[in-house]
Amino acid sequence: MPSSTLVTCPGFYRHHLQGIATDGVDVFWCFTSVLVKTTLDGRLLNKIPVATHHGDLCWHDGKVYVAVNLGRFNQEPGQAHNWIFVYDDTSFDFLEKYHVPEVVHGAGGMEWHDGVFQVIGGLPVGYEENYVYTYSPTFDFQERHVIPSGYTKLGIQTACHAHDRWWFGCYGDPDVTLQADNKFNLLAIHKISTSVGIICLPDGSFRLGRSARTPSGFTGAIQTASLHDFQ
Repeated sequence: MPSSTLVTCPGFYRHHLQGIATDGVDVFWCFTSVLVKTTLDGRLLNKIPVATHHGDLCWHDGKVYVAVNLGRFNQEPGQAHNWIFVYDDTSFDFLEKYHVPEVVHGAGGMEWHDGVFQVIGGLPVGYEENYVYTYSPTFDFQERHVIPSGYTKLGIQTACHAHDRWWFGCYGDPDVTLQADNKFNLLAIHKISTSVGIICLPDGSFRLGRSARTPSGFTGAIQTASLHDFQ
């Protein structure tokens, strides 16, 4: 099982943790309406307010990319209003945004791997599969992939590519992690919570996002895990 030791993100937040990302050295956190950067051991480096709903995020080439939905989630097509917002990874200056209307149930997260971005998101009740949307580096839509996972509550929340496979965090009772190969064939469903964040560090170890409601607001933390925890 994952380690019981947690590294806490400083502060309390109005909304819960949506996802985490790393450049291999530091950690980027998204709390729906606040972006935060810390060291791996939790020292605060930067923090800015952002529009609701900023979701799961990823890092690539000095920039932080965040899946943003300014419309409704988990509805039939036509009610989401999806963007990818891009920030400088040090100053958090806003750089640009890209429209991604193909993520029809609401863009909720993303990951960079092998020269493209993969975007994931919401899911209405009644759907028995999840979707992953592939975009070029300039967010030209390329392809939609289908994962025959069965229904997962509100779709896929987080995404990470590590150890030559995909890891997708989903809400549920309990939360689950979908494991897929590089062609998005479903390999396993693990009863391990990665629904508010999962990253892999250069040494191959994972950090799993954790968030809790307190009287002062929501907190965020990361928990160490290994590949063996998903066996």
